[in-house]
Amino acid sequence: MLSVDLHHAFAGFTLDARFEAPPGLTVLFGASGSGKTTVINAVAGLLMPDRGRIAAGDWVLLDTERKLRLKPHQRRLGYIFQDARLFPHLTVKQNLNYGAWFAPKDAPREDMGRVVELLGIGPLLDRRPGALSGGEKQRVAIGRALLSAPKLILADEPLSALDETRKAEILPYFERLRDEVAVPILYVSHSASEVARLATTIVVMEGGKVVRQGAAAKVLGDPDVLPMGAREAGAVLTVSVKTHHADGLTELDAGGAPLFLPQIAQAPGQKVRVRIAAHDVILSRSRPEGLSALNILSGVVQQMQPHEGAVIVAIDTQAGRVLARITGRSAQALDLAPGVAIHAIVKTVAVASSDIGAVAAPA
Repeated sequence: MLSVDLHHAFAGFTLDARFEAPPGLTVLFGASGSGKTTVINAVAGLLMPDRGRIAAGDWVLLDTERKLRLKPHQRRLGYIFQDARLFPHLTVKQNLNYGAWFAPKDAPREDMGRVVELLGIGPLLDRRPGALSGGEKQRVAIGRALLSAPKLILADEPLSALDETRKAEILPYFERLRDEVAVPILYVSHSASEVARLATTIVVMEGGKVVRQGAAAKVLGDPDVLPMGAREAGAVLTVSVKTHHADGLTELDAGGAPLFLPQIAQAPGQKVRVRIAAHDVILSRSRPEGLSALNILSGVVQQMQPHEGAVIVAIDTQAGRVLARITGRSAQALDLAPGVAIHAIVKTVAVASSDIGAVAAPA
């Protein structure tokens, strides 16, 4: 369990953040200036708060009441930056060994071979950073952090410097890190799709305070919590792969309803997380016929929240919570209100491959 309780006053800004997170990948989620990086800097020991306590399980990093303040190098942290910060004059293997050099002699260590296999960097070991792509550099940086035998991994917007192709390349490795390595991860992001794919727990920050925290599906499915605005709203469904069709589509079992997507790699029977953006959902009071859209989820309106000139409609379907972003005029024309039966329509091609990922427990 990661436990954070921080208070610090700057000129014009006060951080007052408290949260606890179970094992897994915890995302600090919010707009720029919300306090995310300030929290991660305090955890890293780069900022000494006016008062607070930080602990990862029984490993206490900071307790101002007890006057306990571990220095950064004493905190047993692995830090993954926005840029990989590899040593350019060293090979990949030498950069990895540098991380292992920091591991305490009496600490349980990750096996080098396992880390190399986990991150798929075997072919890169003899190269120098200048010969690597951005995604490859970040995979090496993850490996270096793991080999330092950390009690906690910090990742400060590690994908923000990558283009969409490189992000898609590295996201599966963060999923493996989350699911296969028994080290908690504190991850900073302002990307809704990134958060939906990776987070076990989400901590939403606004104005230096924690305004909501909980499991990813619950937080992202709440129309009252839109830290990045209505345009980025979207919910997460946990579904099972049913079959792959010859026409290039994958059929998912979404609580008994079929959900079709462009073909994905996961095998039948495997569970996946799917993010459905609110702006990709169309609503109908009657079940539509004669549409090109293949996906129709039936449900009931639970909540309506005006936001930025639109209305975010929360619908509970057999597959789980779905959000739709529509105009106020459309909401009036459909006579929407909590308790009204509704059909949510999603185009098959609207879901991008980056919105589909492996399931963490809990999802």
